[in-house]
Amino acid sequence: MEYVGFVFGIFGLLAYIQSSSLSKRVIALEEELAGIAGTSSFEERRALLEAVDAYIGKPVILDLKEDCEDVDIVMYGNSKYGTNTILDADGDWLLVRIDSAKGIKEKLIRAGSVQRISLDSKV
Repeated sequence: MEYVGFVFGIFGLLAYIQSSSLSKRVIALEEELAGIAGTSSFEERRALLEAVDAYIGKPVILDLKEDCEDVDIVMYGNSKYGTNTILDADGDWLLVRIDSAKGIKEKLIRAGSVQRISLDSKV
């Protein structure tokens, strides 16, 4: 019986260590984000978000960053098989409707994962 208490004590200690390291990582990330407020990446993101407001309700082509690609958007929204339409946007997220041969889907996409937005000329 003492063995079970010892095992739970070890698991509790490991959980505490993991949560404390996580809070340190969150604080470091918040400091890093506060530091980029005046940099060029901040200006590019602000310009992108301003452009998104002009594209709401229109069919667009979304180019996502390579590590953030979504299969539905790449395969069906940006080809001859369908369209992407931005339904709503705020500072962090885009609500995109994907019309394709497979049906209609709505997806939330993080604004930071969008590299470029352009009007879809085929529609």
